[in-house]
Amino acid sequence: MKQYETMYIIKSGLDDAARNALIEEMHGIITNHGGSIDNVDDWGMKDFAYEIDGMTKGYYVVVTYTVDVEGLNEFNRLMRINGDVVRLLTISEDEKKSGK
Repeated sequence: MKQYETMYIIKSGLDDAARNALIEEMHGIITNHGGSIDNVDDWGMKDFAYEIDGMTKGYYVVVTYTVDVEGLNEFNRLMRINGDVVRLLTISEDEKKSGK
């Protein structure tokens, strides 16, 4: 298992309950594949540098987790097809440390 960090943006139109349920659901994908959530950092609502699909702001979340490749692939797949997730970026902690 390797450690990864994912930053993702959730649509600003979701209310708190729906946003929290989405975050729990997405993080549950990792734990269901035998991984662990190491840290969750809610950045909150931020303005975009440019408009994305008619939106000017979104809710940013950064999560650090440990999971195998199968769990990582499933997490990324489900995040990409979820209509409430605007963008996401995943890097391995090895890449982060090496600066690549």
